[in-house]
Parts: sequence; C-alpha cells; structure tokens
Amino acid sequence: MKTIIMIPSRMASSRFPGKPMVKINGKPMIQRVWQQAINCNIGDVVVACSENEVFDLITNLGGKAILTNPNLPSGTDRIYSALTKMPEHKEFDFVINLQGDMPIIKPQQIKKVINPLKHKYSIGTLATNLKKDEVSNKNVTKVSVKWDKNNIGQAKEFFRYKDKVDENTFHHVGIYSYTINSIKDFVKLPTSKNEKLLNLEQYRAMDAGIGIGVTLVNNIPPSIDTKEDLNLIETIIRENNE
Repeated sequence: MKTIIMIPSRMASSRFPGKPMVKINGKPMIQRVWQQAINCNIGDVVVACSENEVFDLITNLGGKAILTNPNLPSGTDRIYSALTKMPEHKEFDFVINLQGDMPIIKPQQIKKVINPLKHKYSIGTLATNLKKDEVSNKNVTKVSVKWDKNNIGQAKEFFRYKDKVDENTFHHVGIYSYTINSIKDFVKLPTSKNEKLLNLEQYRAMDAGIGIGVTLVNNIPPSIDTKEDLNLIETIIRENNE
C-alpha cells in the first residue's frame, strides 16, 4: 500500500502567529516535524504551505513543498489542495495528515495512525493517555472511544471540557489518516453544525455519518499551541539531547 505524509503549514495562526518558523533550539519547528516524517520511511513527505518562507526552507533542505491558497478553511483542505497538484496523487492508497506543530512526535507513533484504515475505517486518528491536569484544560481536545477486539476503537465523541470523564476518555492527538477516496469525500462535505459550534473539524465527518477509527498510543509528546508549550518542548529536547 502506497502512503504519503502531508504536513499542513500556515503562518497566520490566531493563537501563535508565525508558529511554523519559530525556532526550537535553533531549528524551525516545521523543519523538525518534516524530519520526523522523513524518518518514518513509509513514503513521500510533502509540506502543504501557504507562505514562501516555509516553501523555501523545505525545498532548500531538499524536501518537497507545495504552495496552497492561504484562505483555505482547514488543514485537511490544505493538504488535499496540495495533493491534487501532484500528477501521481491517485496512486496513493493512504494519506497521513501530520500537524505541523508536533516537532517531537516519534516516527513509530506516526505510523500507527494507519492502523484503523487496515480494519473497517476510512478515517483514522490517534489518542494518548489523558493526564490529570489536562482533564479540565479546554485547550486539550478529548475523545471518548468504544474499543473493539482489534485494539482499534471508534470515536464516539470529541470535546474540550466536561464535568466528568470516564476511563474510555483520552487525549486526542490531531493527526489523521485517510484513504484516497475518504479525503476526497471529506473536503466535499459542507461545514457541519457541530464543527462550527465546537470548532472541531473532525465533526464534519462525524456529522455526515463517517466513523473515525482510533489507535491508542501512550505518551505521545504534546503539540505546540502556545508559547508556554514551546518552552516545555524546548526543555524536553534539551533533556534528551535532541
């Protein structure tokens, strides 16, 4: 099965403008994510970006980047736009949407997002253990999962905060896998009611009756949404001499 990893990148983040190019111990964040994707060694890696500075960085490193419209509504729309600019895009079986703010996610963790596609799902994602201090943190998206015998679960609900959570609630990791047909179908769907209400893009699929499969991977490192997150990641990198 032929797989491609697509990394959406946009400088105009509302919470952290210029985030892709922020340096972490001297290296731009988007470069670190791109390198982790390359280290997966499971297929092509492309950065779908909306600014020339990201494009120039990746191409000067010998990587592949594709410029996309900065006004596209979501990261999934961005990677699909870039994907369709590739003449060979129909040859891919699986597409991984790897967020550009996960600079220390491990290659073996990235690979596991494909597992739901190998079962009955057309969209897959990851979950990790939910820490006590994250339960009430509205910046941490949670997912409630119903597990099956293959250690793959179905996402029942995504949310940011609830008064109570049970043992089947996990920290949702915003990395997705699609079949080539499911990503094409996804971007054709209209923005859904819950997607708008909760500001959670995955509800576009859920509200259309498309199931999302979940693989549980413990101890996935955090993404960077704020400058406080950046300080934490820098500390982890220094401690691990990365």
